[in-house]
Amino acid sequence: MGMQGDFLQLLKEQGYTLSVPAAMGAGHALTNATTILAFKYRDGVLVAGDRRATAGNMVMYDRTDKVLEIDRHSVMAIAGVPATAYEMVRVLEHSFKYYRRTQLQELSFDGKLRAISKLLKDNVPAALAGTGAVVPVFAGYDLEQGSAKIYFYDILGAEFEGVEYAVSGSGSPTIRGILHYLNTWGDQPLNQLPEEQAMVQALRLLTSAAEFDSATGGVNREASLYPVIKLITGAGVQTVPDATLKPLYESQVVRYV
Repeated sequence: MGMQGDFLQLLKEQGYTLSVPAAMGAGHALTNATTILAFKYRDGVLVAGDRRATAGNMVMYDRTDKVLEIDRHSVMAIAGVPATAYEMVRVLEHSFKYYRRTQLQELSFDGKLRAISKLLKDNVPAALAGTGAVVPVFAGYDLEQGSAKIYFYDILGAEFEGVEYAVSGSGSPTIRGILHYLNTWGDQPLNQLPEEQAMVQALRLLTSAAEFDSATGGVNREASLYPVIKLITGAGVQTVPDATLKPLYESQVVRYV
């Protein structure tokens, strides 16, 4: 019998395993590649991701949601194979809800981090077989400490705190350098940016990533296609609508590219 409130243990007792058969690895073009980022701004943390999903050199879909809300105060941005990542997010969503309903309290922020790490470790056989690697960025608001936090992971489940920012995906080397430059020598550190300026920076960063990484989708104004951007504060997760991003992009991004 597992520990009370442990949804993952409950799933295992029912025979559930998070894995992709290794035999699927050879000869199959799996959907992957992306650019996701998170950085702290004045009111909390911003998480953003492009929307392109590719399989090899083919663009499979241009409206993928790679920034997924797990609960009211946390999101997971996904880089890697969407099928595996979506399953992880569903398990985490139910796991956090299961703990809340059985223990009559929210799972701690550290508990959420351990749950993600455990899922990634369970996925190691599929990741090493090249069939189901996921390299996520987790961001949320720690209500106990009253602060926003960012963590990133490797495929084996090791977690690392992004003190100011974190990136992942095929386009991440480009924008990691830009984030370091902005945070070190910009007009002001990223964690002092007001909300609107933080959204402008996210649009510029993803536009830069798309310029140098073919697996990262850019903005398509004709199709009303913009990145997914979510803001996390003490009040919860807020999804920024396209109607807000469109004028910001047209006035403060497009004239510079």
